[in-house]
Parts: sequence; C-alpha cells; structure tokens
Amino acid sequence: MSGLIRLFAAALVIFALSLPASAAPVRIKDLVNFDGVRGNDLVGYGLVVGLDGSGDGLRNAPFTEDIMTNILERLGVNVTGEQFRPKNVAAVLVTGTLPPFARAGGQIDVTVSAIGDASSLLGGTLVMTPLNAADGEIYAVAQGTIIAGGATAEGAGAAVTQGVPTSGSIPSGARVEREIAFDLASLSDLRLALREADFTTAARIETAINRDFGRGVAVMLDSGTVLLNVPATRMRSVAHALGRIENIEVEPERKARVVVDQRSGTIVMGEDVRISRVAVSQGNLTLRIQEEPVVAQPNPFSEGETVVVPRTRAAIEEEPGIGLAEVPDGASLSEVVAGLNALGVSPRDMIDILKSIKAAGALHAEFIVN
Repeated sequence: MSGLIRLFAAALVIFALSLPASAAPVRIKDLVNFDGVRGNDLVGYGLVVGLDGSGDGLRNAPFTEDIMTNILERLGVNVTGEQFRPKNVAAVLVTGTLPPFARAGGQIDVTVSAIGDASSLLGGTLVMTPLNAADGEIYAVAQGTIIAGGATAEGAGAAVTQGVPTSGSIPSGARVEREIAFDLASLSDLRLALREADFTTAARIETAINRDFGRGVAVMLDSGTVLLNVPATRMRSVAHALGRIENIEVEPERKARVVVDQRSGTIVMGEDVRISRVAVSQGNLTLRIQEEPVVAQPNPFSEGETVVVPRTRAAIEEEPGIGLAEVPDGASLSEVVAGLNALGVSPRDMIDILKSIKAAGALHAEFIVN
C-alpha cells in the first residue's frame, strides 16, 4: 500500500495503461480518412456592433473605421469626410469549416475573434460577413449574436477578467451559399488514409474489409494507405460501400511510446513499453552554506580597532533511504512503475530517470519530450 500511496502523491504523473491482453477493436471510421471526404476552412473579415463601450479605439485601429464606412455606404449612408469615434464597434476575423457535402442553405458554426484593441465582444452582433475559402470564392455568409467565452468586471481601482472575452462563437451562425463540387459517385477507386501510419494496422484493415465482403476489394499500398476497389464491392453506390466499411472493427497496432511534459511533470507510457535489465540509483545532494561573522573587540583602554572576522559554515547532506534498484530484463509497464515508486522518487526525478534509461539504450520505446 505504501507504493500505491506514493503513486497517488505524485499527482502530476499519469500512466496510461492499456488492456493487459490486447487493445479493444476500433471502427475503421475512427482510424482512417476517406480520400476527398474532408472539410474546407473558411475565413472572413467583419464588424461587430452593439458593444457596451468595449470596442476598438479607432485611433489605434483605423481599419475598423474603414470597414464601418464601407458598410454604411453600402446601406446608403454617406459618411465621406465625417468624423465619428464610436466605442461600440470592433473589427473581427470570422473563421469556420465547411463540412464535406454541405448543401446550399445549410448552416455551420463560426468563431469570431477581435483583431483590434477591443476589450470584450460580450453582447455584440456580427454584421453580415462573407466567408471565403482558399480559392477566394465566397462559400458562406455569417451573421448573428456572439456568445463570448469570458467575462470582465471593473471598478474605479481594479478590474478582473475571466476567460477570453475577445473571442466567441455563433452556433449555426453562417449559411452556406455555395457548394463545393465533388462527385463521389463517379469514383472507381477510393483511398483510405490512416491517421497514424502503421504497416500492421493497414494490413489488418485490408484483411478485415476483404473478410467482410468475402472477396478481395481492398489492398494495402503502404503503411498509410489502403486502396478500395469500389466496383468489386458490388454495392449500389460508393456511399453505400463506405457506410458498410466504416463500421468494420479493427484492432489497431500502437507504437511503444513514452511521452514526457517537462513543464507539468506529466509522464504517459503505453503498455508496450519494455525496458532491458538495468540498475537505477537516484539520490539528492543538498549543499548548505551559512555565513556567521564574528565581531572582535580590542581590550579595554588599549589601542586597537573593532574588526569583523568572517566565519562560514558549510555542509553537504544526502537524503537517506534511496538506494540502487534493479529493473529485470523485458520489464512491463506495471513493473517499471513499481520499480520507480520503490525508489520513492518524485515526478521530476522520474523524468530524469527515464531520460537516463533511454540514453543507456535500455528503454525500448519512442521517447517524446514536450
């Protein structure tokens, strides 16, 4: 129980334990991306109005005045040569993703972010903003009331901010005006791109698809691609074939990894991590130096001066109770955890120990340091 208590005391250390025998099956839709079936990023430049004095200072953000002038002139208001300094408007960038096969008239979510010196977008309304894709064409138009992700309160002498009030979202805030041309039904071959390339996983996907259809309809091209012969599936359409394939379950193969976050002291290790036979010793030395000057006075009625005699006390202390521990050959994750906790080391010390084991060539896993 003492080792378990030390493990919970090291709250910043997280060990990701897999199932002892094998990983749980995963649907193919969660392992691959279908070639051509993807979203498209949209971006637009717009204006938020109706803010409670928290908008852009137009002297510091002249582009806000330019877009406001353009909008008013499009609405028939002539403001040429006029001087206005409203505090309830802010220039923003609007971003969103057009999902695959989105049709005209559909609605998508958008995110709104201030680009000037506005302090908050709370309560603001986004004015009609065209959203462009990478080809420069307009595919959607956004407008609506912003739901900001923070709050600001201030008084005469202090202010407090929680979250990020200069960024918000508009659920279903953009309407699709243009569709992206992609004829899925005309494809005779379709590639399945693995999100994490692995030859074993790709081979298992190929085998699972061919077993489900009872004939060879898929072939592995490389560690990241499986090619599907659509006519060989004998399905009514490509969409029907994908709907059947994406729910086939496959057991993915994972690489042995150790991921370390030095800032938070987090360690994540998979079950497949193995360590060769190695001895680990961990100890801390503490050097203490203390100055204790002594004042020396001359004898009474004698000629002399008062002097300060420097005296330094130095000591080196070593923490007791931490010795040499041996990790056996081919140790599993649970054995490694037990060995490290037997040393009573802290999360930071565990990271240093794992680095040293990796440098010694005894850690058989990909070591990633963030």
